[in-house]
Order: sequence, then C-alpha cells, then structure tokens
Amino acid sequence: MADQLKNTTYNVIFTSRDQIDISDFEESKIKIIHIAPDVVINASAYTAVDKAEEDQVTADLINHLAVNNLAAISLELGCWLIHISTDYVFDGNSTVPYCELDKTNPQGVYGHTKLNGELAIQSSGCKYLIIRTAWVFSEYGNNFLKTMVRLGTVRDELSIVGDQIGCPTYAQDIAKAIMTMVIQLNEERSASGIFHYCGDQPCSWYDFARVIFEEASFSGFKTPGFIRSVQTSDYPTAAARPVHSSLECHKIRNSFGVSPSDWKLGVKNVISKIDLMKF
Repeated sequence: MADQLKNTTYNVIFTSRDQIDISDFEESKIKIIHIAPDVVINASAYTAVDKAEEDQVTADLINHLAVNNLAAISLELGCWLIHISTDYVFDGNSTVPYCELDKTNPQGVYGHTKLNGELAIQSSGCKYLIIRTAWVFSEYGNNFLKTMVRLGTVRDELSIVGDQIGCPTYAQDIAKAIMTMVIQLNEERSASGIFHYCGDQPCSWYDFARVIFEEASFSGFKTPGFIRSVQTSDYPTAAARPVHSSLECHKIRNSFGVSPSDWKLGVKNVISKIDLMKF
C-alpha cells in the first residue's frame, strides 16, 4: 500500500502494531477517532493457519473481535472500512471458482475467525468493502515465493504439494485494486459489499513453484534440479487447507473496472527485486 500511495495526493497515515494495536479496543478507538480518516484500510490479521488451531483466543481477537471494533469506529466516524479477507472462508470442495454469493464453510479456526470478522463488519452498519484474496506473495515479508527462492539455493530436490488448487496474487496488484476502488468511493453508485480479487490463472502449489524457479533460474539464482509433486496427505498439517479455492473475480471487474492479478508477471517483478547476494 505504501508503494501505491506514495505518488498520490492523499494524506496517508500508516500505523504499525506499536502505534495502533487493534487488540486494544479503547486505544484503537481513541487514536483512530483523533485521526478522523475518510477511509480505514485493515490489512492486519492473525495468519498463522496451523498455530491458530491451538491459539484460538488470539486468532479470534485479531480476526474477529478487533475487526468488529474497527467497524464500530468506522460507523461512528461515517468513514469507509476496507478489510482484507481470505479464500479460507470456503471449504474448498468446489470444482469451479467461488463467487461472492457462494456458501461459506470454513474448515479451520483461521477461516472461521476471518468469516466472523466479515459478518461483524456486515452487521455493524458501517460502509465497507471486504476483499477476499488468496495465495498472496510479494517482495516484502515472508511468503511462498521467497521461501521457494531461498530453499532453491540450498537444496537440489524439493517436494511441493500438487493437489491443492488456488490463484496466486501479487500484493502490489491488491494494493492497486484497492487504490482503484478508493478513487470511486465518493461516487453515488458506490455500495458496500464483498469482492473477490486474486490471480488470473488457477494452479497448484507445485505449478506455482515451477513458474518461480523458471524465473529465478533466468535471473541467475540457483534452483533445484528436481521438483516432486506430492499429495496433501503426504504432509499432514494441524489445519485443513482448501483443496480448490479459486476465486471468481467478475464482480470487482464489473463494479470497479479492476482486472485480476497477472501473477506470472508478479513473479517476474518480485524476483527482479530480490537481492541475489542475500540468498
């Protein structure tokens, strides 16, 4: 978001957890009301999917109760709340991409808490945009792409799950989509709602890794000599993952003119920004 907002005329205030801890409801209310924003963008979340199975209280605090508080503050201020959600609100049993009206059925604590956050926003009465996305990667932080590049420099063989299907999404594209939506919020036709935004082509984690290593090799990174496609059952985890969680993005295109993320171009962009010497 900082990259996309730096060349705009918006007065933007970014807050770290130290500056506004959303788990402290009263502090959040005092500070946000003092700022009096036109738009609140909540990109914070408890995203440790497996850890959430054991730490349900904290996951619910951040993904649900704190979001409910942000919605109440937004209602009081009369401002918009833009909230990032997830494909994990679905069970992954569909064979076609999920649209916004499809039945939710989360399979783990993370998905349940994120869904409860969505429901809290919807019932709050505030003006909101909920953006469900999936398989997010970027040049920042920890994510699948950077993990693959790092592992590829030290291992000759890797086993990657090949039976989970989703849509990788470049974080810069999510930020661009949000900016496009923000510009249109003052128009009379703007209405609250849930919108799906993700990559333009579904793939498996194995397919995603192959694209990453192809681009990494082209850019001079050492890559594995062999990549093995394995089943989810070969690597059991504490939390269940959706088997097929592709998202349908027609609504956001029709409402805001936003096209899905070109994730293969995103992979190219990220790898071009990674410092080869750090790997």
